[in-house]
Amino acid sequence: TPITETRLPTINYLLPKKNTAKRTAPITKVVIHFTSNAAEKPTDPYNANDIRQIFIDYGVSAHYLIGREGEIYLLVPENRIVYHAGKGNLRNYPHYEDQLNKYSIGIELMAIGTEEEMSSILPVAVYQSIPQSHIGFTEAQYQSLHNLINDIVERYPAIKNDREHIIGHDEYAPDRKFDPGSLF
Repeated sequence: TPITETRLPTINYLLPKKNTAKRTAPITKVVIHFTSNAAEKPTDPYNANDIRQIFIDYGVSAHYLIGREGEIYLLVPENRIVYHAGKGNLRNYPHYEDQLNKYSIGIELMAIGTEEEMSSILPVAVYQSIPQSHIGFTEAQYQSLHNLINDIVERYPAIKNDREHIIGHDEYAPDRKFDPGSLF
């Protein structure tokens, strides 16, 4: 199977193959997340090497990572399943229960949510030490995400450019996840 990649410029930053699986199901969804290393480095939470290492250490993955300046990192080819959605379900898609990884492309944005959204993973003192400019998303990220989603939609007819096909992680796992969050 040929690797289908975006036509947008990307930085190849591939994760180990053990963080992925062979894809067998059609791609029908895009799931949007956020990530950072704020727990370890609250004043420097967006180092791509640190974030990549977190993915490796925790055995998780995404297809793309979008940096604060809008740079797009390719972490895993789209023809592989990534471990990003975990347990959850979607109304009207009972067969996706705990299976969304098989059907989706995962996109991580380097971002940090509100104090409340981050409270389960960051103590208040750590959150309050994060520079305000690191909270939320950047215009460059929104532009790159827009371009990337348009490119994906063009290449996968089963994915419509709507809220049913392009979802936040919090919509699939609302009891566990809060990303991309209220600042998105």
